[in-house]
Amino acid sequence: MILACCALLLQAGAAMAQVRSVEVRVPRAFGYFLGDLVRVQADIAVDPGFSLQRASLPAPGPLTYWLDLRDIAVEENPGRVRLHLTYQTFYAALDARQVAIPGFSVSLESAAAGGTTSAKAEIPGWSLGVSPLREVQPEKHDDPAEYLRPDGRVPRLDPVPDLRAALVALAAAVLALAALGYDRGWVARPGRPFARAARALRRLGGEGEARYREALRLIHRGLDETDGRRVLADDLPAFLDRHPAFRREGPALARFFDASRRAFFGRETEAARASLPWPEVEAGLRRLAAAEREA
Repeated sequence: MILACCALLLQAGAAMAQVRSVEVRVPRAFGYFLGDLVRVQADIAVDPGFSLQRASLPAPGPLTYWLDLRDIAVEENPGRVRLHLTYQTFYAALDARQVAIPGFSVSLESAAAGGTTSAKAEIPGWSLGVSPLREVQPEKHDDPAEYLRPDGRVPRLDPVPDLRAALVALAAAVLALAALGYDRGWVARPGRPFARAARALRRLGGEGEARYREALRLIHRGLDETDGRRVLADDLPAFLDRHPAFRREGPALARFFDASRRAFFGRETEAARASLPWPEVEAGLRRLAAAEREA
């Protein structure tokens, strides 16, 4: 029996030697209000070789109806384990009072050749001073409106500078849009016959036989206005020499004249549409309008 008691005493002494001290530090122990965060530092001094078992840490979440553990971080150094705990209090105090923060225990272990040694460290509970947000019984007023506070005064802003800046920006935007429309041929202007023809083609709509012949006429008019004279198929090489901006469209224009000859002189509109389909007519006129802008 005596030997058993001695063994227990020796084991208790060994466990005490493994955890040398526990110290809890709080920036301040009073003056906390509803919703405040409380940051706590717990230092555990241990024998060399001991490390914290992370699974023994308390899980963040509600601890009581008025206290949450928001976060816990661990910092380990030889001979010391430091816990950084962040609490949040939801205690709606009616007067200044002390409330108890519960303690907890963590486990430590040391792995050696002879086996694993474990120990427990008790983080003691501590108290926190909370204060009310308002007085329990405010001063009584006959008029309930006296409990209200007037709105804060703000300086009066002059809207004229901002209005002027907005008008200047609007004018610049309108000028830029007008310049873009002029360049893209959105409005009728002299010297852009293919742009006008492209707009007229969009207004035609469908792909009927009559509309197809009208689309060919639009291209003819664009060529004639660009050159200032009637342009026939035999005139195409000279036209391209006088207007080199359209030179890359030479093969497409040659196909156009062939389709035009079939549609107007050969009465072979369907054959013309097969050799130069409507989508190619639209795409070719768009390319001519683009070359016109570049010129």
